[in-house]
Parts: sequence; C-alpha cells; structure tokens
Amino acid sequence: MPALDYEKAADILAELFAKAEDSFQGNTTPTVETAIQDAADRLFASSTQSYREALIGCGLARMLDRSINIRHPYMSHGVDAFNGRTLDEKVVNPFLQDRMIPCSKGPYLASFRRSVDFTPATSVGLRDKEGYNALLDYVSALEAANESEARGLILYLLYRFVVLRDAANIQLSRISRLSLEQYQALVGRLLQVQSGGLIPVLLSVAMLHTIKACYGLPWKIEWQGINVADKASGVGGDITVTQDGNVILAIEVTERPIEKARVVSTFNTKIVRGGIEDYLFIYSSSLPTDDARQAARTYFTQGHEINFLQVAEWIVNNLGTIGAKCRTIFTQEVLALFGRRDVPAVVKMSWNDIVKELISA
Repeated sequence: MPALDYEKAADILAELFAKAEDSFQGNTTPTVETAIQDAADRLFASSTQSYREALIGCGLARMLDRSINIRHPYMSHGVDAFNGRTLDEKVVNPFLQDRMIPCSKGPYLASFRRSVDFTPATSVGLRDKEGYNALLDYVSALEAANESEARGLILYLLYRFVVLRDAANIQLSRISRLSLEQYQALVGRLLQVQSGGLIPVLLSVAMLHTIKACYGLPWKIEWQGINVADKASGVGGDITVTQDGNVILAIEVTERPIEKARVVSTFNTKIVRGGIEDYLFIYSSSLPTDDARQAARTYFTQGHEINFLQVAEWIVNNLGTIGAKCRTIFTQEVLALFGRRDVPAVVKMSWNDIVKELISA
C-alpha cells in the first residue's frame, strides 16, 4: 500500500497556500476552467465544511503519489487506498486551524465515518447532496489532471479558502501592555508585512488618535482607504487633520520612493489648491531623494511646509514620550483599526502571529 510522506504534504500545502494568499492580495484569481469554478462555488456555498476540507487531502494525496485512488480514503478500501483521516489530522486540519480558516474538527470525524468512499453511492446517506456532488466533480478533475494541472486545482481550492477566511471575522489577539522595546519590535515587524500600504496608514491614524486623546486636542481626524484617489475624493492626502473646520495638517503615507517630481506634483495638485500650509510625507523605508528635500525647502520660502518622517521612528519616538497610560491608548486604537471588517484577514493574521511571538519571547 502507498505510504504518504506527511512532511512533504505539509510543505506542499504551505507552499501553495502562500501562493493563494499572494493571489488574493494581488487581486489575481488563479485560472481554472469554468466547471471547476462552478464546483468550488457549490462547495463553498455548502454548510458542510467536511466536503471542501476532505478535498484538500485528496489533492495532496494526488500530488504525492499518482498510484493512489483518491476516492479511497480508508486503508480498508484496498491496496490503492490512502489514510485520509491521518492525513487530515497530521497535516490539513492543524494547518487550517493555525491559519484561522473556518473549519470543522475534521471531515472524518463528522461526515465521512464508517469507511465511506468518494463515489456517487455515498450520497445516499448524506443530506447535502449538492455539496457532495461538487466534491465528486472536483475529485474527477483531480483524477484526470497531470501534476501541473493538479497543482493548479489545489491552488484554486486554497485560494477559495483564503476568500472564505477573509469574509470571516477574525478575532485579534488582545494585549494589555507592552514595553517600549516590544512596541518598537511590533511596529517594525508589522511594517514588513505586505499590505499594499494599508498597515502604515492604520498605524499612522492610530498614532494621531492617540496624540489627540493624550493631550485633549480638538482635532478631527479623517482618513481614507489606500486605493481611494485623493483628487477624486477632494482631500489633500491619506489623512487630514482639521481644527475648527480648518486643515492644520495633511498627511500622505507612502511606501513608494519620494522624488522631486512627486513633491512638485503634490504641491501643484493638492497643497496649493487646498490652501494647505503643513503637509507631511510619512514613508516606510525609501528615503526622500535630495532633490525632493530641496523642492520642499523652496516651497517653505513660499509659506508651505513640506516635511518627511519615517513612520516607525515617528511612532516609536512618540510612544517614548507620551507615557505608559497613553501607550495603552495607542494599543487600543491599533486594535480598533486592525479589527475593522474591511481590513484583510492576512493583516489580522500577521498581527496575531507577531503578538504571539513577542509575548512568548
């Protein structure tokens, strides 16, 4: 009988899931045939989680050994069978649990007991026949696929799990207090997460709300999503701070390099039109070029301040001076922003992973 390499199965699952996450973040759906998309739609519309979870194991078994009959998930089925329950318990279910994907305790503890196989006859004893038939359609596609095609089918299936997770309300790990050193590590690690620029914005907004609360400032802080054009929305930047109806600070949070052309464009299209006297570029890592700084000095003589701050340094320096009570406010603000339903699951997962490592350390 075929002996599955569970360590290799875990490696394949981790590799393909990472690619599925990249596709989701890049708004790029893995390409599969329409029939597979339809089968996946029915699988993920089903309330029976076991169907889609068992399918991951079938796909991995297909990748590991083509001599396996992936319709036979119990060793009692014969010499071409595989141990679906062990594969699920050793690899698949722990992986889903670790990645905080909504899942059952295991398909072989719920829907597929008593040595059932993945054939049409099994549907007789199942309530959700539509979902089970979708599983069979996917199994048929895996059977007919070569190695490359099988990888594509598993990748698409995992992509749909990423979509499922993103629609779920992932709970953030709560922290009551951190040392300044831990805050520095937390901010630094968060800024390394690929978020399309969202994390720097969230951290900056949290810091501004903290300063407002800490010093009792009469600020109104407005911010927008990273994909909303400033020009279209009529604001001067990603974050706008107003007081008594007047803009006192406009902020652009960026991960892109800041060059002279960008400073000039910002001045002409936002600063002058909005009558903004104080404009701030908060950047993640790419330092402003010398000619960008020179352009800012030129505009200073015209009554408009354009300044540049590195986001991690700005946040940590503020945290170091506002005191422990206000650092707790910052934590609360970050949790509130990261916990929003429109924040991608991968960002929340990154928060949980980093906090777990910091606390354990």
